Amino acid sequence: MADGASWRALAERYGIQIRLAALAIVVIVLILLPLLGNRALMQDLFFVFTMLALAQYWNLLAGYAGLVSVGQQAFVGLGAYALFAAALILGWDPLLGIVAGGVVAAVLALPTALVVFRLRGAYFAIGTWVAAEVFRLVLAQFKTTLGGGTGTSLGPDITNSMTGLPWIKETFDVRTPEARDIAVYWLALLLLAGTLALVYFLLRSRRGLALAAIRDSETAAVSLGVDSFRTRLTIYVIAAFGTGLVGALIYLQKARVSPDAAFSVLDWTAYVIFIVVIGGIGTIEGPIVGAIVLYFLQDYLAHFGTWYLITLGALAAAVMLVAPRGLWGYFADRYDIQIFPLRRRL
Repeated sequence: MADGASWRALAERYGIQIRLAALAIVVIVLILLPLLGNRALMQDLFFVFTMLALAQYWNLLAGYAGLVSVGQQAFVGLGAYALFAAALILGWDPLLGIVAGGVVAAVLALPTALVVFRLRGAYFAIGTWVAAEVFRLVLAQFKTTLGGGTGTSLGPDITNSMTGLPWIKETFDVRTPEARDIAVYWLALLLLAGTLALVYFLLRSRRGLALAAIRDSETAAVSLGVDSFRTRLTIYVIAAFGTGLVGALIYLQKARVSPDAAFSVLDWTAYVIFIVVIGGIGTIEGPIVGAIVLYFLQDYLAHFGTWYLITLGALAAAVMLVAPRGLWGYFADRYDIQIFPLRRRL
């Protein structure tokens, strides 16, 4: 008994150092993955990284700020179109275009929030969807510069001009397409690592405490001096900025954009909600589990067509009935395990 207690005490004392060391090893392995030269694996991981980053930002809104949005595809599309506009019209480097995607999404999130924040509950969710549709219809009108409803593409002269590609080609002794895959893979890994760090330290901050208070009882939080509107607005803009960055990177990798694809509620919101619900809303670890589940389901079941979507829906319903807090929530409650601890002990 004493030995068990001593091991538990050591685990609590050095838990943070152990987690940091494990995460550092995982990151190093992922950075060095291109040395294997497996393009298919890098493309698969690109999908997992980008969907996981989108899920973390949606989870930040719904799981912590209580803002259940079904219009996050608005910021994916805005980020994508900002990248294409910066590259095609202004002649910017694609890396700067990705940054522009995040900035444009954050700037346009402000007037959007002033409208949708007047709504509550289901009305807020529908309002965000309507806002996304407005952005889609507006961008479909730019026929000359951005291709209108049919969209447009980035030529090889633009995608191959990305900063760092010559170094990657020389270092790994690969052709330009392989070098581009490595570059966007590293960018996706960087965005994901930055997203996880941002969400974790944000939730550990005083603003994170304010978010938890607002989520649990907005009336009580306001009575204690928490500025509900400003706190939620800050989180909404941060989520829009991150989602815009990810959207720009996704469409840099695709090298083609259209309004229907960039503002797809199925691809960029429904799947993201599935990831968070399956994994566990209100946790950082939950979306990680959900993204892995979605990847394997797509890999093995996507060729079944309609049955694939039916399976996703049935699985989501089953998890919500059996484990309302998601797969990770069920596992964490049963075994008292946290990879990203957010609790404060007094």
